[in-house]
Amino acid sequence: MPDASGLRRLLVSNEVSVLSSNIRTMRRFFMAGGRKLSYLDFGGPGRPLLALHGHYNEASAFAPLAAALTPRWRVIALDQRGHGESDRARSYERDEYVADVAAFHRHLGVGPVAVLGHSLGGVNAYQFAARHADKVSALIVEDIGAVVDCDWSFTTRLPGVTPSREALVAALGTTAPYLECSFRQTAQGWGFSFDIADTVASQKALNGDHWNDWISVSCPTLLVHGTRSDELAADHAKDMVARCAGRVRLAELTAGHVVHHDVPAQFADAVTVFLSELC
Repeated sequence: MPDASGLRRLLVSNEVSVLSSNIRTMRRFFMAGGRKLSYLDFGGPGRPLLALHGHYNEASAFAPLAAALTPRWRVIALDQRGHGESDRARSYERDEYVADVAAFHRHLGVGPVAVLGHSLGGVNAYQFAARHADKVSALIVEDIGAVVDCDWSFTTRLPGVTPSREALVAALGTTAPYLECSFRQTAQGWGFSFDIADTVASQKALNGDHWNDWISVSCPTLLVHGTRSDELAADHAKDMVARCAGRVRLAELTAGHVVHHDVPAQFADAVTVFLSELC
């Protein structure tokens, strides 16, 4: 079995990849609002868990988590609009992202389901859960707040097209491992599966006060906080738990903003314990 980075590259380049001897990962597509959206079904016999990635990432970022959760859970991860193999969009507003998740759920034909989201995907997940309570049985939100104040200066400093993968890695420095699942090679060189200007637009639309949605979620919720995160402050995470009257539990892990990348085993353990107590 390839390492995590090699596995993510396989999932980008092939429609079918093998996670283990008894699990096949399938890339599939569906239409939502006239736009083609892509997703990875990591397969297996388990109950479905819908996964929503953050900015700079795509569905393949959840390959290690899917491997850790099988066979009890079958991770199905969406390439959100403008990311991965999904079409780019004219706009990236909150309601549009939530409508995409609703279309994803409808396409899969599943009933009430567990939903996990990181960062951008975390807000999309809890807004979907708040507005479609009958469709979400459990919620995992990874390192994002009920109030978001995103700084997109990092995005505008990202390199454009580089002549080689090595040059792209060198330009990104220590952040390269977090973005590598979105690396793409074209005739012009190496860049990303997302558009930089689209990402800035999406980050601007993500900013704001989303407390009404957060406190409106009715299903059991796990909030995962990276204690070294530069996105979710510890006090804000505790406030998110306190305002939800016992419905939300907090898992604090020694990690940065991308908890599932920094401490994959601990993250998978926290998700497994939470879901096993409910199901």
